[in-house]
Amino acid sequence: MNRQIADEKTGIGYTLQANYYLPNFALPAEEEQPIGIWRERHRRYLKEHHHILYYNLMTACKLNIYLADIDRQAEEMFFQLVQQMAMRKGVTEALKAQDQMALIESMNNIRNRAMEVVNTEIISM
Repeated sequence: MNRQIADEKTGIGYTLQANYYLPNFALPAEEEQPIGIWRERHRRYLKEHHHILYYNLMTACKLNIYLADIDRQAEEMFFQLVQQMAMRKGVTEALKAQDQMALIESMNNIRNRAMEVVNTEIISM
């Protein structure tokens, strides 16, 4: 019995799997993008809360591009928020020279607040 056959009308090839011939379909290769923390969080959010959008992007081979764009936007927003909040709070090099623990405490607080904003505005949209 042939393990590979081809339909001449459609041009689709079939492979024997157990007792069934299954079509030889493969998705086109997607461009690989580096995985960032925001990208992974948004991917998980889509997979858990927006199944249809997630699978539509995946089957259209646009998921990696979409997630890379989200990651870039979130990263830019995060750094801008951290800089703006640090300026408003008066976190400067002078504070670093005076009291390093106060600087670390302030920056951790600022980073956590910025992370919450990015999660709300971009990741969980």
